[in-house]
Amino acid sequence: MIGNAAPIILTATMGAADFAWADTLRRAHFPAGRNKVPAHITLFHHLPPGLQRELMDRMAVICRGKAPAAQLAGLLNLGNGVAFRVESAGLDAIRAELADMFQGLLTPQDQAKPRFHITVQNKVSSDRARLAFNELNASFRPRPLVISGLAAWRYMGGPWEPIRAMPFRG
Repeated sequence: MIGNAAPIILTATMGAADFAWADTLRRAHFPAGRNKVPAHITLFHHLPPGLQRELMDRMAVICRGKAPAAQLAGLLNLGNGVAFRVESAGLDAIRAELADMFQGLLTPQDQAKPRFHITVQNKVSSDRARLAFNELNASFRPRPLVISGLAAWRYMGGPWEPIRAMPFRG
């Protein structure tokens, strides 16, 4: 998976304050040697690299619009990690539009109904994950989450290489 042959990951980006909060938690709870990417909200895990131009064109159109409203709605125990659940009808609509556009080209994971989240811990023991979940859940209160744009990345076997990030402008 080198350069343009690498699969594309599509994420929603967060506003600066929300990103700083989430990325700080990720650095605090994620095993350091395994934390290869910043905090993010994945829309698609594995788009074919041949879709890059079409994806960039569609992202530009989508990002001319208004940022979708979103909310941090709760925590998810991932078994070996912890994530914050993100609810957003607007992100659902954006993802559904792109899934329809790329129908027949999506992996089974990307064909499934999305479960938007921000992973702050992964690849730890279930006991360590349960401790982090309980700690984070004790002070959690649902709140708005700022979605600032969309970003496309190349999956490079661990780290991600940025392709392009676009802010919402509407």
